[in-house]
Order: sequence, then structure tokens, then C-alpha cells
Amino acid sequence: MVKVAGRTGGRARASVWLEGEARARRGGQPSGLDRERITETAVRLLDAEGLARFSMRRLAAELNVTAMSVYWYVETKDDLLELALDRAFGGMRLPAADSDEDWRDQLRTLAGQYRALLVRHPWVSPLAGTFLNIGPHAMGFSRAVQGVIRRTGLPAHGQAGAIAAVFQFVYGFGTIEGHYIQRCASAGLTQEEYFRHAMTAVNVSPELHDVVRHSADLMDARGGDTVEEMRERDFAYALETLIAGIEAMVERG
Repeated sequence: MVKVAGRTGGRARASVWLEGEARARRGGQPSGLDRERITETAVRLLDAEGLARFSMRRLAAELNVTAMSVYWYVETKDDLLELALDRAFGGMRLPAADSDEDWRDQLRTLAGQYRALLVRHPWVSPLAGTFLNIGPHAMGFSRAVQGVIRRTGLPAHGQAGAIAAVFQFVYGFGTIEGHYIQRCASAGLTQEEYFRHAMTAVNVSPELHDVVRHSADLMDARGGDTVEEMRERDFAYALETLIAGIEAMVERG
């Protein structure tokens, strides 16, 4: 999505990664600051307080500088959010390009890493759907995904669809999981307590009785003693279903 930067005279900005290093200088370089430190602090604030509460003023206060000092290094808040987003992508463990590991295991690793990223940083999911994701770490992840999918044996015209099937599933699963955990923390409840509270609330509604009963039957069949165990079983089964689908499409030729 192309953003419009408020501090650049309305000029359309596709991405901070396409802007180079040209920035308007406002006096001497502030001491004790650099883009790395600013980005690291932004990630920490986003993790602690969330995207809705994040502001350049709040960031400057955390850094113990003025907001204008931060703007010496980044033109806009959007630029900083893009930098923070790519910094978060840098926390994923990617398979080596020359690895001879089976593509299925590599795909499981990449899917698990992406899920963990979305759960660890709930603010990543809305930003990943807003910006171009062309920072060095995001591109490294994309290259790893494309490399694994190429090794599946799928024809070129089907590879983008396979990537979408797997990683849009992971995006949705990880986003919902991360937000659920966040809601539990905000309510001061464990995941089990929140789940029992929600199930008790919907069980009293006659209109939802059939759906709730069927959902309970599915949960019993799936197994798992905790919310986390149930979620792990769902994720693993869904991912194996997608892997089996890729294998079937390769067989179909």
C-alpha cells in the first residue's frame, strides 16, 4: 500500500526502503541516537503497549530526547513502523540456502517461524498487510519461502498459489492466536480461564446451542488438555493437510 508522508509535502511514498538516505537535516546530528537504537526502542514499545498507543512523542520520551531529534533519522512515523516491521522479521530462523533438508521439513520450519513472529509481535500482522515488506529481513524470508516451494516440484504457475495457501493460513492462524493471548493478558486471565469463561457465556444462549455442541464434539475428538495443546494440534494438522495437498498437486502434474 502506498502511503502519503505527512512531513514530505504530500509526496507519495511507496516504502522507506525505496527512499535512500536523503533526509532533510535540521541542525547537527543529535548525540547518543542512531537509527538502530530508535528502531530497537520502537519494537520494544510496540511489544509492550501495542500499535494503537504508539506515537513518535511516546518514543521520544522513552529515548529521553525531543520528537524533532527522532525525525532527524526518520521522515515519518510510517517510515519508523516499516523499519520496526523489518526488524521483527529479522528474528526468524531461516533454512540455509544450500541445505539438503527435505522441503517438507523446511516448510514446517518456515511456517512455524512465521507463526511465532505473529504471536510474539501482535502488531506485525496489521503492518504486514499495510506496507510492501521489502526490507532486507522480509525479503530474506520471501526468498527462503520461494526456494522451498520451488523444491516441491510444483509447476511454476502453481507456486504462488501454494505460497498463498500455506502462508496466508499461517498469517490468519498466528494473528488470531496472538490477539487471543493479548486479550487474555488484558483481562488478567490465563488462556484456560478465558476459554472457560467464553464457553460458559455462549452455552447459555439457546440460539448457539447446536453450534456450540458440535464445536465441543470436535474439540473432544481432537484432544488436548490445554488451550495451547489444542491449538498446537490444530496448527500441525492444518499444515500437514496443506503439505499433503502440495504433494497431491505435484502428483497430478
